[in-house]
Formats: sequence, C-alpha cells, structure tokens
Amino acid sequence: MSTFKAIRIDKDDNGYRAGLTDFDEKDLMEGDVTVVVSHSCVNYKDGLAITGKSPVVRRFPMIPGIDFAGVVSASSNPNFKEGDKVILNGWGVGETHMGGYAQKARVKGDWLTPLPAGLSPAEAMAIGTAGYTAMLCVLALEKHGMTPDRGPALVTGAAGGVGSVAIALLAKLGWHVIASTGRASEEVYLRGLGASEIIDRGELSAPGRPLGKERWAAAVDSVGSVTLANVLAQTKYAGAVAACGLAQGMDLPATVAPFILRGVSLLGVDSVMAPQALRHEAWGRLASDLDRAKLAAMTSTVKLADTPQVAAEILAGRTRGRVVVEIG
Repeated sequence: MSTFKAIRIDKDDNGYRAGLTDFDEKDLMEGDVTVVVSHSCVNYKDGLAITGKSPVVRRFPMIPGIDFAGVVSASSNPNFKEGDKVILNGWGVGETHMGGYAQKARVKGDWLTPLPAGLSPAEAMAIGTAGYTAMLCVLALEKHGMTPDRGPALVTGAAGGVGSVAIALLAKLGWHVIASTGRASEEVYLRGLGASEIIDRGELSAPGRPLGKERWAAAVDSVGSVTLANVLAQTKYAGAVAACGLAQGMDLPATVAPFILRGVSLLGVDSVMAPQALRHEAWGRLASDLDRAKLAAMTSTVKLADTPQVAAEILAGRTRGRVVVEIG
C-alpha cells in the first residue's frame, strides 16, 4: 500500500494538532528496514508528544509513537530479512524520526531488536518502553549489588507504566515492595502486582528534611523533583536509587547529605540510547522474569484512532499500567 493510516502531528500558524490521517509511504524518512507495524503503546513521553505539553517533537510533520512491534517487509540491512519479527524502543523515534503510530515505519536496522522468543507482539508492547525502562532500573540496582535481603524496595509512580512493571519484577525477584501512589483506589491493583505496602505519594511530594528515617534499601523512581529528593533522604545506608523519570519535574532540590553521610548511590537510567547489548539483556530478562498474568492484569488495549485521547488521559494521571495500541 502506498498510503496507510497514521497519527500525524503538525505545528504551524494554525497551532499544534494531532489526528488520524492517510500518510503516503514516500514521505517516510530514510532507513534501511521497512516494518509493517501491528502494535504500539502509549507512554508518558507519547502523551507529552501528542499534546504538545513538552517539546518532545522536534520535527514536523511527525508520526509519534516511541515504540512499535511488527514484521519486516523490506530490508537492505544484513541483520534483518523479510518476515522477521522485530520491536523498537527509543532512538528518537516519534521525536525526531517518524514513529510507531502508523501501519508502516521505515527505520535504521541498528535500532531494531528481534522480538524475544516467547513474547507476542502485543505482549512486547504491553511491556514497551515503560516496562523495558523498569527492567533497566532493576538491572542497575542488581549490578550495584542490591539484593532483597538488604531491605525493602520503594517504587514511586506505582500505578503508572514504569511503576507497575517494576513492582511485578521486584516482587517476583523476592523484594518486599513499597508502592507510592496518589490513588488510594488502586491499592487492590498494586497488591495484585506484588506490592506489600502502599504509601500515599503525599509523604514524598512536599519538601522534606535533608535526611529522614531510613525506610528502604533500594528504589525505582519515575517522578523526579522533590519526590526523588525525599526518596534519597530516606534511603538506608549504602542503598541505591535508580532514577528514570520526571513526572513531577526535572529539578532535584536535594542536598549531598544522603551521599556523604549514608553512602547512598543515585543511578541514572536512560532507555532511549541504551546500547543493543543492554537492550538484549533487558528484553531477555523481561521474557523470563515478568509474570504474564500480571502483565495482562496491568494492560488495556485501544485502537490507533484513540491515541490522542489516551495521551491526554495519561498526562492527567487517569490511566494505570500499560496501554497497548492495536494498529490494525
């Protein structure tokens, strides 16, 4: 097909807008692999891109969608051939290179990862960048020597995509998981994923002391700002915090006290430009360690045309877990 359905973002004198349209294949950007896309998903960054709430998109027109799964339809890359099942996360796709909210994508083969054995395309997108980032956080904590016998692990933004997958992963690995959320109504959901304790995010979201009571040995934080400062201040001696998000803000109003008085480590986690070796490690662990029943419990599915509405809802905190987009 020379034209296909896609979500297109435009920015001009008429404003910033996103909607479903017919897109011509000749207008796709350069790449050595073309993929027929079957599934994508909605991440927090996708919400920012579609709504324009943050300058995520840096080229117009743009097809958003930082993730996709599909089947190779054409390739001049020696690592991929027609019929290969592949996934993509990050690399600026959906930001500077046309992304996954479309029936077709053309990208660099170096950006693609083979679909892990045992995962369906829909399951891979139920994981998506949020789940893959959660796994990167868990790997960062493990490589830092953190183990469940050291004490509890905190997960902030617990009902979101990163938080939901992080809870499921940490619980299966034997951690006592403390989930921080602003939605008390999600307690049953979070306990179902493996959380042992639920705390209100209000305990962490207001300015606190440079050092507080030692409450957890490790943490996965997708919130940033004051919340991350408080998480650090309440981390146990020689503990570690994996930081991967900025839902509250990208500032960090903290002091050096947790670092120099308790030996706490702050581990930065980036998913966009992570090397392929780390990606393969993370996806291999996700395929083996993530409980599929829990993945299904945290996942809802929408059609391509619904993504602009879901984008607004994810920024407003009205979604939970993971949202898969059926491209069709």
